[in-house]
Amino acid sequence: MNGIGANPASARTFAPIYLMKTRLVLAGKSKAEIVQATASALNKKELPALEPGAMCYMMSKQQYLSDQDTSWHPHLMFFVPGDAAKSWGANLPGTPVLAADDPEERVTIMMVSVGTWSDGTMAQPMSH
Repeated sequence: MNGIGANPASARTFAPIYLMKTRLVLAGKSKAEIVQATASALNKKELPALEPGAMCYMMSKQQYLSDQDTSWHPHLMFFVPGDAAKSWGANLPGTPVLAADDPEERVTIMMVSVGTWSDGTMAQPMSH
């Protein structure tokens, strides 16, 4: 198990957004240009609508978040259309669900940490 993956619904409908944005970054586009291009593609239905059940997992210790935070916690990510944090009870004290609303992509990313890495070792507990 490599520790990072996406289910078919995510690969078909969420990955294309990231691929488009990556191409724009590599082409030297500004953040504003990327936001505008993403909105335009979504409005014109050039990007597919998010399918129900789209999710991925990041269970590898080698995940890369940024130069400051190379890995976080092993976790599952569920992609939900719109701003859905409240309907999932996310970001509340004691909840296992963290949410990140991404208005650019018109999605809320629900993150649920899990207790072990893909190699079977225990992960540090999340602090709230």
